[in-house]
Amino acid sequence: MLDVIGLQKVYEARGRAVEAIRSVSFHIDEGELVCLVGPSGCGKTTLLKCIAGLLPPSGGEVRLAGRPVSGPPPGMAVVFQEYGRSLFPWMTVRANVELPIREKQVPRRRRAELVDSALAAVGMTDAADAQPWQLSGGMQQRVAIARAIAYEPEILLMDEPFAAVDAQTRADLEDLVRSLWQRLRVTTLFTTHDTDEAVYLGQRVVVLSARPTTVQEDLRIDLPDQRDQLRTRSESRFTELRAHVYGEVRRAQRRASVGRGSPGLDDESD
Repeated sequence: MLDVIGLQKVYEARGRAVEAIRSVSFHIDEGELVCLVGPSGCGKTTLLKCIAGLLPPSGGEVRLAGRPVSGPPPGMAVVFQEYGRSLFPWMTVRANVELPIREKQVPRRRRAELVDSALAAVGMTDAADAQPWQLSGGMQQRVAIARAIAYEPEILLMDEPFAAVDAQTRADLEDLVRSLWQRLRVTTLFTTHDTDEAVYLGQRVVVLSARPTTVQEDLRIDLPDQRDQLRTRSESRFTELRAHVYGEVRRAQRRASVGRGSPGLDDESD
């Protein structure tokens, strides 16, 4: 479904070139849920923006279902970390969820069905007539997720979507993503700085190096498909995988501390 092939990104600043992404290659099969993790500042957000067609790469290419991505493709939906800025505060929850499919010119009756189904899926039916500013952070992020799945995407990109919520809400939203993925089987790429979250959610975890970014490891997560916040996280295999991924991220950090002189230009949320 998704092929990232030798992707590179170089920024020009103050008369010099800053290499943010050196060469990143990986693929995601149809229906997979893959997590990207790496040290802070490694370029996860920049990479996701390149994959989404929001930022032009300096080299390499991205292909969605065999088609080259040169701009935001119609079959892709993105859930951003800053959910509050992605929702229109003057519109109701229902109107926010409906907006992308209205732009896609979906017939009115079908739009209503998609919005109702998406709100029900994230447990927000009763808040359909509320406005985002009336909701908690976790509820706002549920609205953002509902908007993405109502669009019926071929692939869903999620950029550290739970970074700004409390621990309990984060656990609830993690389980929501897993349950939606199991029901809809939408191909999903999820970036996070939390190694526990990456192991809990993903079928695979792609570990990125420090900047200039490459793929350090592509790890298969051999946990049962049915996962639970208490049971799964108490299993010895989960502990082993978490320790392994955490060790890889620390190894990338140690490499970065040797020889990196100046601060980068990557997104602060990376």
